[in-house]
Amino acid sequence: MFKKILIANRGEIAVRIIRACREMNIATVAVYSEADRDALHTQLADEAVCIGPATSKDSYLNIYNILSATVLSGAEAIHPGFGFLSENSKFAKMCRECNITFIGPDPEAIDLMGNKANARDVMKKAGIPVIPGSDGALESEEHALKMAEEIGYPVMIKAAAGGGGRGIRIVFEKGELQKAYNTAKSEAAACFADDTLYMEKYINKPHHIEFQILGDQFGNIIHLGERDCSIQRRNQKVVEEAPSLLLDDKMRKVMGEAAVKAARTVGYYNAGTIEFLVDSDRNYYFMEMNTRVQVEHPITEFISGVDIVKQQLRIAAGERLDLCQDDIVLRGHAIECRINAEDPSKDFRPSPGKISGLHLPGGPGVRIDSAVYQGYIIPPYYDSMIAKLIVHADSRDEAIARMRRALGEMIVEGLETNVEFQFDILSNESFKAGDYDTSFLKDKLVKNE
Repeated sequence: MFKKILIANRGEIAVRIIRACREMNIATVAVYSEADRDALHTQLADEAVCIGPATSKDSYLNIYNILSATVLSGAEAIHPGFGFLSENSKFAKMCRECNITFIGPDPEAIDLMGNKANARDVMKKAGIPVIPGSDGALESEEHALKMAEEIGYPVMIKAAAGGGGRGIRIVFEKGELQKAYNTAKSEAAACFADDTLYMEKYINKPHHIEFQILGDQFGNIIHLGERDCSIQRRNQKVVEEAPSLLLDDKMRKVMGEAAVKAARTVGYYNAGTIEFLVDSDRNYYFMEMNTRVQVEHPITEFISGVDIVKQQLRIAAGERLDLCQDDIVLRGHAIECRINAEDPSKDFRPSPGKISGLHLPGGPGVRIDSAVYQGYIIPPYYDSMIAKLIVHADSRDEAIARMRRALGEMIVEGLETNVEFQFDILSNESFKAGDYDTSFLKDKLVKNE
């Protein structure tokens, strides 16, 4: 096992990784931008190194500075968390060249599955259902127009290197395509430094179901069940729950086997997520693979009893999985709410600033993953998520009641948050009945979407 690792991230995921390392007696090195000098992850780690100015491109995306900090600190491995460099194959390759272990899959798997267009082609050849769409990247506006006519409107134009809901545009008719194509291309270039686009048929009001997988370097791969991530705003997840009400045991088995097959097809190891869309007729389609740990991993940890971050560390250190598929028994129900520093009454405008008062909920079955504290100043340079509130209970009804109770206890003073908005979701009759899909927020709670 590693003696020391560097965490190339910030916020709650950096804190989450530090906690796992501390329990495994692994020393940690935090990196931070000048804006994060007083951040919690810099205080909890055994060492902390400044890697640049506030802007991400000069700090958390600065490969040279991060590798230099790793070498100078004597760390043997880098955990990239999620976002930033976590799905950057160039970074993973440079780690390998520097004899530093990248805690994630190999760069070849990232290239195959991190590029959404490539991943779609690989899955299609493997016999896994995919959404009808373009074979490979869109070459031009003219190509996009031709593909849309063949597929049939509505269609989705998507960034091949995308993630987090960025670089996606829905096109309902021919007259909208040119603008959507150019906007998606510009956003993809700005967000991912890659303006490659591809096209898929737009499936109206699907469920977004994803399977958590774990694989070791010896070919052993299992899944830890599914998460329903259909409560989304502009393709960004807001509430997640596990397991999904949509899946019965038979469908869970079929989709889980498809997820494992997808990972095995590309020789995948470490933690990853296979994401599917499920239509109104319960047909499922491969959408993409996230080659990293995900924001919503805690709900899977709750229902499976598996610590995903610790498994990542063991796999990266060359250990075999100590679990087989028959060991995974899903217990109870878990829900996660993403708590953001934003103002829902003003089109969810980010609300950075100083936290003047803070009370975090607790009690049975309640978990908070966060890096905030009273007096901490939320910087304006990064994602607005400040905490993840996760609950677990024996049943879904109990989990909803527990989450409502926990949201009622949460106090964040000095800035606006979406806590009340989350409470509205949990109180909605359609949500409580499990009658929702990806259009839920647009149809039920958010105007002008």
